[in-house]
Amino acid sequence: MLFSTIIRRSHKPPLNFKFFSPRRNYACRIFPSAAEAVADIPNGSQLLVGGFGLCGIPENLIKALREKGTRNLTIVSNNCGVDDFGLGILLQNKQIKRMISSYVGENAEFERQYIAGELEVELIPQGTLAERIRAGGAGIPAFYTRTGVGTAIETGGFPIKYNPDGSVAIVSDPRPVERFDDVLYVMEKAIKGDYSLIKAWKADTIGNLVFRYTARNFNPPMATASKTCIVEVEEIVEAGVLKPDEIHLPGIFVDRLVKGTFEKRVEKLTLSQPDKPTLSAETKEATSKPISEAEKKRVLIARRAALEFRDGMYCNLGIGIPTLATNYVPPGVKIELQSENGILGMGPYPKSGQQDPDLINAGKETITTKNGSAIFSSSDSFAMIRGSHVNLTILGAMQVSRTGDLANWVIPKKLVKGPGGAMDLAASGSKVVVTMEHVAKGGAHKILENCSLPLTGRACVDLIITDLCVFEVNKRMRDLVLIEIADGVTVDKIREATGCSFTVSRELKPMRFAPEKN
Repeated sequence: MLFSTIIRRSHKPPLNFKFFSPRRNYACRIFPSAAEAVADIPNGSQLLVGGFGLCGIPENLIKALREKGTRNLTIVSNNCGVDDFGLGILLQNKQIKRMISSYVGENAEFERQYIAGELEVELIPQGTLAERIRAGGAGIPAFYTRTGVGTAIETGGFPIKYNPDGSVAIVSDPRPVERFDDVLYVMEKAIKGDYSLIKAWKADTIGNLVFRYTARNFNPPMATASKTCIVEVEEIVEAGVLKPDEIHLPGIFVDRLVKGTFEKRVEKLTLSQPDKPTLSAETKEATSKPISEAEKKRVLIARRAALEFRDGMYCNLGIGIPTLATNYVPPGVKIELQSENGILGMGPYPKSGQQDPDLINAGKETITTKNGSAIFSSSDSFAMIRGSHVNLTILGAMQVSRTGDLANWVIPKKLVKGPGGAMDLAASGSKVVVTMEHVAKGGAHKILENCSLPLTGRACVDLIITDLCVFEVNKRMRDLVLIEIADGVTVDKIREATGCSFTVSRELKPMRFAPEKN
């Protein structure tokens, strides 16, 4: 009797139930050109645009939008290309009204337009951005995350748009906060688009997609989260050519296909050097000339940071000194590097001529894979991070507080880097190590009682490694403890260079370093 009652009640929906019309017309259509594929995108649309840096961007669809002249666009993308390529060409042509991104990156025009009040910019932590998009495609209206708790993400009030006189015109909204198992979380709403512009490697004639290496990144979740998904590919094959278990994204999500030709510009060509430790693009220039004092400091910090590696660890390393630490992994220690753009188990930088524009790390540098490497989407990458599957995070910082607060993503009205993946990593529950020079240029303190810059994370730092010393953050006592001191440095000198009080360990030791590489 109960079952039949349920059936009768479910036969007719309640008055406030909304039926949704189908999102698409069955099989996808193949278009002869990118221009025809985007021809109906109107002014004022919200577009989800795949890619990470310049890797995996739908460059032909972007160019077609540039030529079409569609304006007042809201663009949801991890970043905005560079000044003269990718989404940067829409920015240069003033076609974008608002960017919803995680990282400003190396696009000087992006930063200039935002600070000048010409562009609305909503900066979102990279993992939150990926999950908001994934939620939009999965019919999940909102979710809770630890990322951003205690920062401007939670409290709101961060400038989205400036007036020409520098005053703030639009600010971000505060997020609702809820406590689960005695831990605070902020609520984030799903993101959906009118259109998504996607780059894949191969497609079959019914829209099934295969991506290539780290060009996958944001493309799969973005393809699912719009009313109309437009995909450009390098090759279209007949249905049945692609094996069912090698398809990364089913054709149910794809509305339009177009075959394109691609420049695939490399943003940061980074090559290995024979008979020398592999250096990043930022440091390899120093190997061709006498090493500077600043570089000597960086190497020493990196060598000390390398001692935090433990055999079998999964590690996520920031750009600069953190990445340099991989040159000094102690003997007998094997680690796996996780990069938030979608790779686990990174190999060395490629040799000259072997670089692949579809294979980069989170710093946009060319890399290689190795035996055991795995490739995945940005949303899967941050599931690893948020789920506390990464053991160690090493980051740079602009400021760190006595209680372990971290600030490393923005200097309001001066320098706008964006949170990138740092907020997600800071809230992940992994061990967080900060590597940085002890003082800023001019001698300004970087280790303070309280950070004066907007926070990346609150009480998240466990260890601070500088050119002068090593501090451990005692979170229970809310204090810094000096545990190691560099050769020739006194405690008094450290007190002078530090903008807060700290405790000297009774077991204070000389600063330790991983062995140099021959």
